[in-house]
Amino acid sequence: MAAPVTPGGGSQPGQRPMYNRGRRSLEPEHKINNRIQASQVRLVGENITVGVYSLAEALKIADAQELDLVEISPNADPPVCRVVDYKKFLYEQKKKKKEQKANQAKQDVKEIRFGPNTDEHDFEFKLKHAENFIQDGHKVRAYVFFKGRAIVYKERGEVLLLQLAQKLQEIAKVEQLPRLEGKKMFLMLSPKGKITK
Repeated sequence: MAAPVTPGGGSQPGQRPMYNRGRRSLEPEHKINNRIQASQVRLVGENITVGVYSLAEALKIADAQELDLVEISPNADPPVCRVVDYKKFLYEQKKKKKEQKANQAKQDVKEIRFGPNTDEHDFEFKLKHAENFIQDGHKVRAYVFFKGRAIVYKERGEVLLLQLAQKLQEIAKVEQLPRLEGKKMFLMLSPKGKITK
């Protein structure tokens, strides 16, 4: 039977504690310290000599720095472990995920709707919106909606979308040329490289 884990300390001298700080009922996301089962691990981290060590040696190195041994690539042979403060490690992982999410959100697809008989004033107004979206790093999906018999004006819709693409050619590239899907004709535009306002 495993010895009880004392708060903030090891269960026995020379033995790394299981990660329990404030997470008694939750399993850690990664295998850490005594939960690591491999007999050998590839060690990475700051202030250590990168290399393959026995698990006992790796735990000793982590213990000497008062840090945790965290398995970061369990499928590697041998598994890769990092000597790090687990709390800090989780915080950085969370931050990284948040940044990735933010970058994905930046690439949102914004929709702009036209009618086949959109007048010049309305066109200019929507063009300005499309321009702002592109400059903010978003993709623009412009479409012409054909109501009822207006489908007979599909050429007019195509001309309108191509006119939009032409007006935005300095800052946007055409990802998909006008294409009719049901009662809608779509055009996809995306930003050209880095846009500076």
